[in-house]
Amino acid sequence: MEKIRGFEVAKGFEDKGIHLPVRKTKYSAGYDVEAAEDCVVPSFKKGMKPTLIKTGIKAYMQDDEVLILANRSSNPGKKGLILANSIGVIDKDYYGNPDNDGHIMFAFFNIKEEDIEIKKGDCIGQAIFQKYFIADDDIAEGERTGGFGSTSK
Repeated sequence: MEKIRGFEVAKGFEDKGIHLPVRKTKYSAGYDVEAAEDCVVPSFKKGMKPTLIKTGIKAYMQDDEVLILANRSSNPGKKGLILANSIGVIDKDYYGNPDNDGHIMFAFFNIKEEDIEIKKGDCIGQAIFQKYFIADDDIAEGERTGGFGSTSK
């Protein structure tokens, strides 16, 4: 079978019981993504960095596609979780990179007054595959050399 787009378990998570993302209904745009392990998202304090929640998955896609990571609509109200970067952008060349094999993580801040516990298997967000376009005068020829946050290096 030709691989077009989809999810795989990232290196280091093969024996961790990771569930690949699934859509819950036939008209859902997003694939529900689970946490790969228990973790705590501390209550926000000025100057703190976001908490990266591991998913144990990576995604492959076509050259003109991107995977968008979106928050669950219930997360801010119920758990106080907001995505630190509003959305996550997973580029095609993030897959299999030498730093982390393309392991996808969600970056969250917790706006509640108490710490929030996330359990392995909790649905933490959604992943949506989308096509994208490039400008007529695009000259991008760079090659990815790393993982999380490496695009501009």
